[in-house]
Amino acid sequence: MSDQVVLTTDTVPDAVDETPPSAKLVLTVLAHEGSLTQSRLAEETMLPARTVRYALTQLEEHDLVTSQISFADARQQIYSLNDDLFAAAERRASRS
Repeated sequence: MSDQVVLTTDTVPDAVDETPPSAKLVLTVLAHEGSLTQSRLAEETMLPARTVRYALTQLEEHDLVTSQISFADARQQIYSLNDDLFAAAERRASRS
């Protein structure tokens, strides 16, 4: 995501409520920092790599993040917020 996303209780998708605290932290870092690799997320959140991996799995299962292969290193995935889902949540909040 090119623009920083402001996460509030009104602007996040409902699926966030179903994720563990570690996933919420990862989501917050992605909102503030933009697209990152799993190892960079582990550095930024100061969570163990295994916890970040679990958080990303939860976020992907709830369609809150997307991943793509890194062009710089094909062994790594780049994780980003699901732009469509967050844009829809922001539109809902602005109508309220």
